[in-house]
Amino acid sequence: MDVVSDRTKPRVKDYMTRDVATVSPDETVGEVATRIAESEEHSGFPVCERRRVEGFVSARDLLLAGDDDPIFKIMATDLLVAHPDMKVTDAARVILRSGIQKLPVVDDAGNLVGIISNADVIRSQIERATPEKVGKLMRTLEQIHEIDLTEERRTVPLAELTPTQGRVYADELEGRRYELERGLAEPLVVIDNGGTLLLADGHHRVLAADRLDIDEMDAYVIVIDHEIDLGMARTAEKEALERIDDIDVVDYARHPLVQTTKRLQSDGGDGESAE
Repeated sequence: MDVVSDRTKPRVKDYMTRDVATVSPDETVGEVATRIAESEEHSGFPVCERRRVEGFVSARDLLLAGDDDPIFKIMATDLLVAHPDMKVTDAARVILRSGIQKLPVVDDAGNLVGIISNADVIRSQIERATPEKVGKLMRTLEQIHEIDLTEERRTVPLAELTPTQGRVYADELEGRRYELERGLAEPLVVIDNGGTLLLADGHHRVLAADRLDIDEMDAYVIVIDHEIDLGMARTAEKEALERIDDIDVVDYARHPLVQTTKRLQSDGGDGESAE
């Protein structure tokens, strides 16, 4: 039983980046420093002779070196690496305990096959949680409507989604935008109700994506082969929600309850609470 569950746990090979930028041991400090300065995502590189990992060089390693120094003179050679079949949770422990952000992934021959970052680890945990959410929603719908449903993984166009929530909050919207920019956002949860795509979960993510000019997103889709009367569809109709532009963004700092709390705090002093 334990062996079976262990085999189903996410592995490094499922989440690592396979197309890895590397540098040669013979490149100069100046050349690598230029590459880091011109990149928005790299703060260091694995150092490889062909595909074999010889070391790792970070921006910090370059600071006190001369521009003409070869990388092999300053690179770190005491490396922490991951194996493709390593559990993501084990890779996470190495990343967290070492304080590094990325682990080169090498095969049994010592050849570089990928790289896994702390962002990849977070994404693996997010994607593991989402199916549980989808499964719970599916079971609820099946019990209420006495039907059998199927689930698909799809890329859905945002323009085809019907919202089922009329408002989102500005502060959380910024959080979702941050996640999207770093590839950390969990998939949406969508119900395909006989061809109508109802957004069940992910309104903040969708609006953040729209602001980033993203046209489509990854989603878990619960498929209902013929349209049925769903409560969330009635909610969308009642609130006149037809497209994502119909969702209101609320600045929580200006929310009436916050303003009331501030007023009570400034007026108070007797320690009594309002009822």
